Amino acid sequence: MTPLTVRKWVTFAEEISSDGGPAVEEPLVKAAVAAVIRNPYAGRWSENLDELIEPSVPLARELVARCHAALGGRQAESCGKGAIVGTLGDQDHGVACITTPFGDAMRAEIDGITWVTSTSKVAAAGTSIDIPLAYRRALFVREFYDTVTITVPDGPRPDEILVIAAMASRGRVHHRVGGLAKDEVSVGDGLR
Repeated sequence: MTPLTVRKWVTFAEEISSDGGPAVEEPLVKAAVAAVIRNPYAGRWSENLDELIEPSVPLARELVARCHAALGGRQAESCGKGAIVGTLGDQDHGVACITTPFGDAMRAEIDGITWVTSTSKVAAAGTSIDIPLAYRRALFVREFYDTVTITVPDGPRPDEILVIAAMASRGRVHHRVGGLAKDEVSVGDGLR
């Protein structure tokens, strides 16, 4: 397996104590870390995308470790992943970077059992992407439905892919739309 070539790492973090209501004691911390990697398939067709799929596991582990650091030692309660493919690639190049091996590694690193929400697209450098977040143990817990927006001004270049892992320390600070609560999760199926 050939390791992915990382041109740069970008880390984003924010701490939210209030979102239109009273301040909360425990702020919501959201973090996203992006790796800008070279796309080995830029400008050419390939039926097989193993050069992106196989090395995605160590990339996921490194992105999660950096996200944990950006959370400042807080437990990751929700997560998501995403990719922006430069214009010489296609969307499946991004999907290959964040598919099952990446998701499995991410879940293992944060003690998650649910499907890891994701998004991907082809776009020029400087394009923003919203990474969807969901609770790491049960997808139907609404208080964790959120996003982290990340923009890298000089990436991805046409022959690159921006691969992102995102995590948050808790649900939205003023969640109040009902649904399954975190402490009601009991089925263990990753949904409820």
